[in-house]
Amino acid sequence: MQQHSRDFLQAASTAIGDPESAGTRKALGLLMPKLREQAIETFGGSDDFSALRAEVKAIRQHALGHLAHYLESFTSAARENGSAVHFARNGNELNDIVLDICARHEAHRIAKGKSMITEETGLNAALEAAGFAVRETDLGEYIIQEANETPSHIVGPALHKSQADIRELFLDRHDLGERDLADATEMVAEARQVLREEFLAADVGIIGSNALIAENGYSMLVTNEGNGDLCANLPPVLIVCTSVDRVLPRATDAMAMLRLLVRSTTGQAVSCYTSFYAGPRRPGDVDGPVETHFVLLDNHRSEILASDYAEMLQCIRCGACLNHCPVYMNAGGHAYGWVYPGPMGSVLTPLLTSLEDSAHLPDACTACGRCEEVCPASIPLPDLLRDLRRDKFEQRVTARRWRWGMQIHAWLALHPRLYQRVTNLAVAVMHRVGRRHGVIRRLPFAGGWLEARDLPTPAAKTFQAMHQESLGK
Repeated sequence: MQQHSRDFLQAASTAIGDPESAGTRKALGLLMPKLREQAIETFGGSDDFSALRAEVKAIRQHALGHLAHYLESFTSAARENGSAVHFARNGNELNDIVLDICARHEAHRIAKGKSMITEETGLNAALEAAGFAVRETDLGEYIIQEANETPSHIVGPALHKSQADIRELFLDRHDLGERDLADATEMVAEARQVLREEFLAADVGIIGSNALIAENGYSMLVTNEGNGDLCANLPPVLIVCTSVDRVLPRATDAMAMLRLLVRSTTGQAVSCYTSFYAGPRRPGDVDGPVETHFVLLDNHRSEILASDYAEMLQCIRCGACLNHCPVYMNAGGHAYGWVYPGPMGSVLTPLLTSLEDSAHLPDACTACGRCEEVCPASIPLPDLLRDLRRDKFEQRVTARRWRWGMQIHAWLALHPRLYQRVTNLAVAVMHRVGRRHGVIRRLPFAGGWLEARDLPTPAAKTFQAMHQESLGK
């Protein structure tokens, strides 16, 4: 796995202060409002959004509440369809299962569709270390693979790359002679040309899944490029890598989630490609894989389901919370240090890795509440972030000086008269220090906070003091 989030503060500070990142922030500032507007238009109104997300929330809660039953139903139906179903307790097990399948088929070239789960397990690195040639075929994933980078957004992996960046990358990496690549259309055409050979030559196709359907053993995949269908149907062996929490009871449930997912992700009424995979080809079929495998990852999800954070498993990976988060918009996805950035990542990463390794993420929140407002799964992300902060304190993950500070504040808060005297003294001192300039630029223990902002000088007296004076006390 990649590094976790120990360096979030430094990485975020570097990203915010990096002049090269200014262009990325500007691009995100233009793109994200457009996605938000499109989402609002396609829902047709807040009542439609509320009704649909209430329906999907009920579906997801029911499926997660009976997860073992529906996983058993899916496994049975998928095997009846001719597919093999494997369960992996952690990332290493998933990688080993996939490596074994590829080795048994003496595969050389592998075509991959977009998959957050394989990012989570580091599958590409494991395959390449074993000598397999792996090609990402989603355009965004292909771009960052060629650039030797990691995704910066769970839906748009290459959102941090400008058109000029991609042009230079293609000119450097594609040995296709002199050409202009003057616009995005030409770049997409070139990527399509290069990837066509990868699809045709692949021995194994690997894709993700947006939903596993228990009643029939099918897998649903949602894309806007169609590369998932080519990865699934052209190679003789198909491997679907996903997590155990993706299972839904019925196909109608998957369609309800699809309506919510696509609108929340890109503002479309429907995605360009929504495909259902039923298993290997049957007699008389003209195409499709000869062999199909489902590899289902747990990786602490069973523990999360049994914890106070079970609601996080309702996430449908739409990216809406990232698109509205001021911290993500300024720090960028790479600052979070692992696969899942933004508000959903600030909750999910500590749960999948460890709170100690991701201690700064629960604090990467302005408490604006926008993530909860737009979350199609109705996940109370701000509440979960606050709960993780509480866990940090109780587990002594938080720095000692902060724990002592909070303990002192809590003790003062339980002694109102002393608290009032201390705050009156603090306000008077701050008023005297900052009244010449009207702002306070330096305070003990607050140097980092004041690096990026000024603190307005407080009034000479607190509201409580003035209120008591007005009462003649």
